[in-house]
Amino acid sequence: MIPTIVWGTGNVGRAAIRAVAAHPALELTGVLVHNPDKVGRDAGALAGLDVDLGVAAIADIDALLATRPGAVVYAASGEIRPEEALADIVRAIAVGAVVVTPALYALYDSTNAPAEMRDPVLAAIAEGGGSLFVSGVDPGWGNDVLPLLISGLGSTIDVVRCQEIFDYSTYDQPDSVRYLVGMGQPMDYQPPMLLPSVPTMVWGGQIRLIAKGLGVELDEIRETVDRRALDATVQTVQMGEFEAGTQGAVRFEVQGIVDGEPRIVIEHVTRIHPGCAPDWPTPPDGVGAHRVIIEGTPRIEVSVESTDEGGNRSAGGNATAVGRLVNAIDWLVEAEPGLYDALDVPLRAAVGKFGRKQP
Repeated sequence: MIPTIVWGTGNVGRAAIRAVAAHPALELTGVLVHNPDKVGRDAGALAGLDVDLGVAAIADIDALLATRPGAVVYAASGEIRPEEALADIVRAIAVGAVVVTPALYALYDSTNAPAEMRDPVLAAIAEGGGSLFVSGVDPGWGNDVLPLLISGLGSTIDVVRCQEIFDYSTYDQPDSVRYLVGMGQPMDYQPPMLLPSVPTMVWGGQIRLIAKGLGVELDEIRETVDRRALDATVQTVQMGEFEAGTQGAVRFEVQGIVDGEPRIVIEHVTRIHPGCAPDWPTPPDGVGAHRVIIEGTPRIEVSVESTDEGGNRSAGGNATAVGRLVNAIDWLVEAEPGLYDALDVPLRAAVGKFGRKQP
């Protein structure tokens, strides 16, 4: 059994605790929290389980790392605190842990990561013998291993398109939805996530990984962004009110240009209400899906819809991102210490999990 710590108990951390507890090769040995109100609470309660797991959450980073865990699932946010997240992850790698995380966009494509992100990780690996694998959903498996897997079913390929189409009113991160993405803000507000070059910073690594996996050379990476206002004020169950005239939908593309044409495309279509921008692509049931479209011979389209935590589609996406990470831990422990990406780490069948019950 690989002693494993879950660092953070938010949207991703809750799913990570459940995934570690259910994994036949992992033992949950610690949970790290930042909120004083969570200190001392059982991991099972923090993860929304009906049973105690016998692991009390603590806030002492040094104490947990001193236990020399075999693995750390770093589930704390990196979107608005990338420097702090990098420092945390480097500390864990330096004590010899395999670290898996969705937190650092720049390291999804580890080969092309900027030196200021890559070098501290490599130094920690050399010092402690740990490893790092960064993945998620979008960016993550929906934009790397899934399209590459499906491409193997075709005879010819013209365009690879990966889509995330979601109703963001179900996404339990108000700061990200309202301020990073700009939902409910005036149309003259500039959402940080949509600033020029930011989409490429976040999703460009996936474009490069797909190109690498397909053996094609990119001319460049381009971006397109479109925003729509709400025609009427809407009231959402989880996110509250969004006023008429404020941003209600966003559509952007990060395009890998091959031979002068957009041939590898990652597209986001995000709404706060299904009535906004109805002419844009919609998911099969109107709530949310990750979709891969291979234009070629034959044309192939695959949509993935995931639910968790009482049927929530956003929670389902988080759970699949966690599954990709947690299920890679035992492979990474057996591999040489290093900095890995999605093309390095295999997506394997769920051996040992069939019929296994959630604690």
